[in-house]
Amino acid sequence: MDQAVRQTVPQPTRRRVWAFDGGLHLPDHKLESTGRPVRPAALPARLWLPLQQHIGEPAQPVVSVGDLVLKGQLVARPKGAVSAGIHAPTSGTIVAIGPHAIPHPSGLSATCIELASDGRDAWAELPAPWPDFAARDPAELRERVRWAGIVGLGGAAFPSSLKLSPRADQPIHTLVLNGAECEPYITCDDMLMRGHPDRVVEGARVLRHVVGAGIVLIGIEDNKPEAIAAMRHAVATAGDARIEVVVIPTKYPSGGEKQLIRVLTGAEVPSHGIPAQIGVVCQNVATAAAVADAVVRGLPLISRIVTLTGEGVAEPCNLEVLIGTPARELVAQAGGYTPRVAKLILGGPMMGFALPHDDVPITKAANCLLAPSRAESPPPPAPLPCIRCGRCAEACPVGLLPQQMYWWARAKDLDKTQDYNLFDCIECGCCAHVCPSHIPLVQYYRYAKTEAWAKEQERRKAEQARHRHETRVARLERLEAERKSKLRKKKEELETPTADAPAGDPKKAAIQAALERAAAKKAALAAQGVAPKNTEELTPAQQRQVDAADARRQAADAPVDAESRD
Repeated sequence: MDQAVRQTVPQPTRRRVWAFDGGLHLPDHKLESTGRPVRPAALPARLWLPLQQHIGEPAQPVVSVGDLVLKGQLVARPKGAVSAGIHAPTSGTIVAIGPHAIPHPSGLSATCIELASDGRDAWAELPAPWPDFAARDPAELRERVRWAGIVGLGGAAFPSSLKLSPRADQPIHTLVLNGAECEPYITCDDMLMRGHPDRVVEGARVLRHVVGAGIVLIGIEDNKPEAIAAMRHAVATAGDARIEVVVIPTKYPSGGEKQLIRVLTGAEVPSHGIPAQIGVVCQNVATAAAVADAVVRGLPLISRIVTLTGEGVAEPCNLEVLIGTPARELVAQAGGYTPRVAKLILGGPMMGFALPHDDVPITKAANCLLAPSRAESPPPPAPLPCIRCGRCAEACPVGLLPQQMYWWARAKDLDKTQDYNLFDCIECGCCAHVCPSHIPLVQYYRYAKTEAWAKEQERRKAEQARHRHETRVARLERLEAERKSKLRKKKEELETPTADAPAGDPKKAAIQAALERAAAKKAALAAQGVAPKNTEELTPAQQRQVDAADARRQAADAPVDAESRD
């Protein structure tokens, strides 16, 4: 933003900000990638769209191999409540649906939709824009956000439509937009706020209407003066007094959701709780811009800004990247690797992870490709025994006891780790960064979380199986009781004639005759000293005796039966 515009931007009264415990002051390394404007990445020949680009259930393909698709067309629909759809980033042909390498520290593969671009970049028919979003029902807007496949673009990738659905007993009074971007090297949000502040403000207004908040606070660290000025100018141009840009001190991890809410409002999100419990919803500024595109312009989420930086790339920059673009092509567009490259990290140096190779696609959650040199990211020394210095606890921004969690995670005592609030850990890496013994503490916490989740999943499955078994047993017992009850009732009806039954009822007479014949058989057997349980156990001689007795009885009864039939 030029000097003339800066001078016209109103300088509001400085809002009070609070501090959070712990945290670190780290070298920024922001200037390396902000010297060039954001430019669109070249259209790739092939794109790979992982079905799992978000927290929750993977999307379900709605296309088949050989289908022709257009840009913006839905190719995978959400599966379940916690899921997000995927759209074609360009026009072309679906050439495969199967396993392909995805961004993961283990280098594993997952199901992806492979799209061959036709070079036309032709758009599909899109839903109508809603510039009148303020007059629309919030449920409609949430459904539009779900249709667009929007997830949290700050890294968590939680489906945004769910986060915008607060419970009736949790009214929202404050919407927080996260523009802190506290981790070193990453500048995609900074460049978005510099270049498109109007989209962020527009998205803030849409989100405020959806959640019913009274005010919007946009938190930006004070090491981004250009973004601060651009955002304040956009807010002033919109003339919305309920949106405020708040400058906060630069400190890692002030961009953590709970930490930012603490800094801006002074309120603490409860342990194991969510911001909605204290009347706050937090969204990333890039997510807000995507919401504005979806609602006001009818565009799905098919691209995002990605930072390429580090001494390992020749021309650090920010690119507007189509989802599914291979990382190797982006590195090539940033001038390629330099001889100093040591590794390739997806994300920042604190919370990112090293990729085994660059043949992986960019997903919705990918905000940075960092190619550091050995000087920027030296190999970690071999870990030493813990000396109980307590520096990890001093650096923890959540107020946890990392040393205790480490001991119990190492001992595989998952219950004890949870006693120390393991799941409140945001995995920011502050504890591992200051550890003089170079213990990879975050790896132990991630392991404990994964094991605890797996254990809880097994417990739920066992509980569901037990419930199904008990339900089945109860159902069978009920059916058996009903069957026995019907038999008893039928027997009582047969043995006790009813007053309203006609005396000459043929059906009743036939049943009674059968009963009398059975009784006569038993009597005949008893007279001969034979007492079998049933007629199937009679010997042939006994059976002939019984049949003869039955024939004599039927002959004696025949005249009576004839009279009754006349």
